[in-house]
Amino acid sequence: MELCGHLSPQNYHTIHVFSSNLSSAIASFFTQNPLHKIAQISPSPRPMPGSDPLSQQSAHDFEAYLITHARVPDLPSPLCAIIDFQMGWTKGVFFFWKFNIPVIGLFTLGVCTAAMEWNAWKVLAGDLKSGETLPVRGLPEEMSLTHSDFLRKPFGPQRGSGQSKTDPKRGGRGPPKLGDRPPWVPKIQGSIALMFNTSDYIDGPFIEHMADQMGMSAWVVVPLLSQQYWNSSAKLIRNCEITEDKQCQSNFTEDEITQWLDSKPRGSILYVDFGSKVGPMMELASARRVRWALRLGHTTGVGGLDKRMGDGGLVIYGWEPQLLILSHKSAGGFLSHCEWNSTMEAIGRGIPFLSWPIRVDQYFNAKLVVSYHKVGYRVAHDLSLLITKDDILMGVQRLIGDIEMKRRAEVLYAKFEHGFLASYVAALDAFENFTSQNQMVV
Repeated sequence: MELCGHLSPQNYHTIHVFSSNLSSAIASFFTQNPLHKIAQISPSPRPMPGSDPLSQQSAHDFEAYLITHARVPDLPSPLCAIIDFQMGWTKGVFFFWKFNIPVIGLFTLGVCTAAMEWNAWKVLAGDLKSGETLPVRGLPEEMSLTHSDFLRKPFGPQRGSGQSKTDPKRGGRGPPKLGDRPPWVPKIQGSIALMFNTSDYIDGPFIEHMADQMGMSAWVVVPLLSQQYWNSSAKLIRNCEITEDKQCQSNFTEDEITQWLDSKPRGSILYVDFGSKVGPMMELASARRVRWALRLGHTTGVGGLDKRMGDGGLVIYGWEPQLLILSHKSAGGFLSHCEWNSTMEAIGRGIPFLSWPIRVDQYFNAKLVVSYHKVGYRVAHDLSLLITKDDILMGVQRLIGDIEMKRRAEVLYAKFEHGFLASYVAALDAFENFTSQNQMVV
C-alpha cells in the first residue's frame, strides 16, 4: 500500500492484489483514493515442500483476473507489474508476459542484504576459516565477508520432512545456509528491473553494485513506511493513527505510555522488543532503565519482571506502539533483532542499536548498522552460541556510554530526514525515465 501511495502523486493508477483474508488490513485512506483499485484473490495455505506454487488457488484466481482485465474494451494495458519476490505463487512471471505486462521485482528487504547474500554465494564464502576476511569488489571495505558472518544460530524448521540436516541444497522450507544460492535468485528471473525498499542514505553503495551484478536497472523506492512516519519527522508518531484503534490492544494506552516516557530523562530508555525471551532480560532490567515489550499470549514465565523493573521500566503486554517510543526524546537505544522495517524506523529517528540478529536478512542488516554506518554494536561476536546476560549487560553499557555513536546516529538521522524529499523525487524520476526509455505505454 505504501508503494502505491508513493506513486499516486504522479497520477499512476495502481491495482493492489492481496489475499481476501487480509481485507481488514487495508487502510481506509487507501480505499478512498480513486487512483487505487483492489483485486482480492483466494488465500492459499503454505505450500508443501516440492509443490508447484502456481497450482495454488490464489495463482488461478489471479490469472483469471488478468484474463478478465484484458477482455475489457478500450482498457489500457498495465504499465508493469511490481512483484514482491517473496510472494511464491507469483514466481511464474509468464503470467504477466503472457499478457504483455513487463515485471519489476520488488525487494521489501534492504539492498545490502541482497548484495551480501549474492556475493557470499558467488565467491563460495562459506569456506572461510576463522580469522579470514574476504573483500567484496565494488563494496565498502567495512562490508568484507568474514568468518564471523557465518556464525549463526540455526533458526526455523529443517529443510523438508525426514531430510538430513547436512543436506541444505534439497527442498523444503528451512532457510538456506549463507553461501548457498539466495532463495530470491530464481524468483526474480524474467524481471526487467529491481526496486528496493530502502534509501540512498542507508544503502547507497549497494544499489549500483546490485544493478551491475544483476545486469538490470535497480533503484530505491524510498523506505515503504507509513505516510504518518514521513509527516511526523519532529513529532511523536501515534501508532493508532496508522493501524486503527481495533488493532491497538494492550495493557497500556498510548497516552499512558507517553506520560511514562515524558517522566524519563532524554536518551535514557533502552527499547526492547523480544517477544517472550525474558530470561536474560531480568538482570538487564535491574541494571538499566529499560522498556521491555512482551507480546500478548506469551505472558507466562515473566517471573516478576514488572516488579523488578519498578518505575524504571515499562512492561507492555500485547500490541506495542514502537514508533511512538522510537520517536520520543527519552529513547536512547534499541536492543533489536534488526528486522528491516524496524531498522529503518530507528535509523530515521536517530536511535543507536544493540543488534541481536537471529534469522535470515537480520544478520546483514545488523552488519550494515554496526560495521558500515557505525551506529550500533553486536550483542556478541559469535551469534551461534547462547547469548548470556553478561553479553547483554556489556553491550548495553557500551551503547549507553558511547557519546560518539549517538552523534553518528543523529547525523544519519539528519541526512535521512532532510534528504527524504530529494530521494523520493529521484526515485519517481528513475521509475518514469525507465518506463519511458523502455517504451512501456499505459
